[in-house]
Amino acid sequence: MLLLVAPERTKIPHEEHELEERNAHMSRTIDVIKHHMGPSGPTRAVTIDKRPATKSGTFGIGGELSVHRLGYGAMQLTGPGVWGEPADRAQAIAVLRRAVELGINLIDTADSYGPHVSEELIREALHPYPKGLVIATKAGLVRPGPSRWIPLGAPEYLRQQCEMSLRRLGVERIDLFQLHRIDPKVPAEDQFGVLRDLQKEGKVRHIGLSEVTVAEIEAARRIVVIATVQNQYNLAYRNSEDVLDYCTRKNIGFIPWFPLATGDLAKPHGALTRIARQLGAQPAQVALAWLLKKSAVMLPIPGTSKVKHLEENTAAALLDLDDSMMEELANA
Repeated sequence: MLLLVAPERTKIPHEEHELEERNAHMSRTIDVIKHHMGPSGPTRAVTIDKRPATKSGTFGIGGELSVHRLGYGAMQLTGPGVWGEPADRAQAIAVLRRAVELGINLIDTADSYGPHVSEELIREALHPYPKGLVIATKAGLVRPGPSRWIPLGAPEYLRQQCEMSLRRLGVERIDLFQLHRIDPKVPAEDQFGVLRDLQKEGKVRHIGLSEVTVAEIEAARRIVVIATVQNQYNLAYRNSEDVLDYCTRKNIGFIPWFPLATGDLAKPHGALTRIARQLGAQPAQVALAWLLKKSAVMLPIPGTSKVKHLEENTAAALLDLDDSMMEELANA
């Protein structure tokens, strides 16, 4: 297969500045994810149910592909800066296998995680895949180095990456193929069009978008059915509230990346800490439970490279926040 790469081009100063800002934001986000993975001690909820993710409710991706709403994000399985091999490959494999044991049947990854490393780990750990396991992957970001991400949405490149993800994951069809970013240098309709073509060819079951506005979702839906949207969203960062509302109305799955961020709410006397103490839970678990109750289309995918943290995160599905708790957290 001919491998396509991004052509060399002269960078315009404002583009260089925007790229530096985007990469710096992604790097800061990764650092905060690690900080918010939580302490390593087990919680009482973990021992209550052997498959807690099954208590998170279900959602039909594309109206027919049923998943438990609390999933797992596989970005953190790679090396520092989402680059290269994990420090402990055996532990990464153990995390993926434990996720399935806990009832998780939605695993989110991308060709750019590693790059390629996350997809390869998933296949090594779980292939042949258990019945009902949904693997979502993405294409549309190239990786010049650690913590660096550049959109590339040329249709021939997206097609190539889909083919390579099929091969790495060891599947004949990708359950959910997501455009990681809309490339501003390529007509959006061309990017949406190749996704439609891949679906018609049977290589992709459902199509998703990432980091998009309502207007961009509507533009995409004029060309192809959009099953999910993956935007940054959490208790501390709710800039995509309008996108979430739109997805809820249209029954489009909303995958909030960076779901564990809590900001000042997790301070010793913050609302999140008070409610967590009241429930005998951890602040990160309450943050996930808030997301799950916020909307029936919400599909959180907290990521971690540690089995204990995975178990703690998944136990969030066992928490039940009442209306007063939801309101207090929403207004905090």
